[in-house]
Amino acid sequence: MHDIRQIRENPETFDAGLARRGVEPVSARLIALDEQRRSVATRLQEGQNRRNEASKAIGKAMGQGDTAAADVLKAEVALLKDTLPALEAEEKDVAAQLQDALAGLPNIPVAEVPDGEDETQNVEVLKWGTPGTFAFTPKEHADIGPALGLDFEIGAKLSGARFTFLKGQMARLHRALAQFMLDTQTASNGFLECNVPLLVRDEAVYGTGQLPKFSEDLFRTTDGRWLIPTAEVSLTNAVAGEILDAATLPLRMTALTPCFRSEAGSAGRDTRGFIRQHQFEKVELVTICRPEDSEGEHEKMVAAAESILQALELPYRKVLLCAGDMGATARLTYDLEVWLPGQQAYREISSISNCGDYQARRMNARYKPEGAKKTEFVHTLNGSGLAVGRTLVAVLENYQREDGSVLVPEALKPWMGGIEKLEALA
Repeated sequence: MHDIRQIRENPETFDAGLARRGVEPVSARLIALDEQRRSVATRLQEGQNRRNEASKAIGKAMGQGDTAAADVLKAEVALLKDTLPALEAEEKDVAAQLQDALAGLPNIPVAEVPDGEDETQNVEVLKWGTPGTFAFTPKEHADIGPALGLDFEIGAKLSGARFTFLKGQMARLHRALAQFMLDTQTASNGFLECNVPLLVRDEAVYGTGQLPKFSEDLFRTTDGRWLIPTAEVSLTNAVAGEILDAATLPLRMTALTPCFRSEAGSAGRDTRGFIRQHQFEKVELVTICRPEDSEGEHEKMVAAAESILQALELPYRKVLLCAGDMGATARLTYDLEVWLPGQQAYREISSISNCGDYQARRMNARYKPEGAKKTEFVHTLNGSGLAVGRTLVAVLENYQREDGSVLVPEALKPWMGGIEKLEALA
């Protein structure tokens, strides 16, 4: 959500920022709606004030025996009572139009975000690790996995496409990855573990920006709740409507949850394998902080996600997303892309975004700076630390052996109960 006052003060700058995301100029329309709203609000306030004044004057006139003056005043009050509801309705309607128009706009990219329309124009920041060499042609996870317990057929039988059934040591490896990630983010990286609702109200998905524009990417229950697409929704909205004590900031939270996405906008992409699922698990990282701290917190979150890949010795690269490839709520995003030898490509495994005050304005989440009289909006940040299923894919491909087995990364062994290698199910 954007601040209409800043748009009024710098309309050209606002339109230029949105243009980087392919949005046509809208400041003139927004300012016109705001002027209309303020004009109606002024007329409404003036009418209410006059009604109150006239009502008091009626009593005074009656007390003085001036019935003629009292009758004139009564007629004026009666007329105001008839006209004020229409003004109230008009103000509400125009305010809703302005709110809806603002809510449908993406965040403004910060200056360091590169221009570009899609992922081909993202900028590589660094690479970590060296892709391993194999004495054989490495396979993709969809070819390795079924013999080891990655069952796409049962998943499809139960639920349709993009659902998978994990069995035996494969299920154990998936659980170990999730536990390893959660333990690392809490014990080593300072995030508070949370257990959050998976079903949320409209207000929650509106607060983090999935509504109103991206409802088709979500699943909705028959009672009107939404299945979370990521724990970002629950964690970030924990501060919705709150005025936080500055001394408590930053708040760093993490949660391991199932996530549910319709993948409506990804028809035909990654239909084979375990990369793009309707249901998957992810360790989410969320930070709530003061505006002056958000840049530093962003770097800490990126480092926290990188620490998992480094511990697992998975080669990856860090990418700065261009304006056209960022999510709507972000003003700056780094992606981490892990190396998949079966595909001979780097694929996204984490996306860490600084949203500035965009979500905070939607949620009305504020804090009171020490010694200040007025409150300010907090900044919110979110990212994956990591997506469990995609990390499983990376382990399978990077640790595969020619006989079809997969070695367990050293960092995971304490969570694997003595299992050091995944082998074909009996």
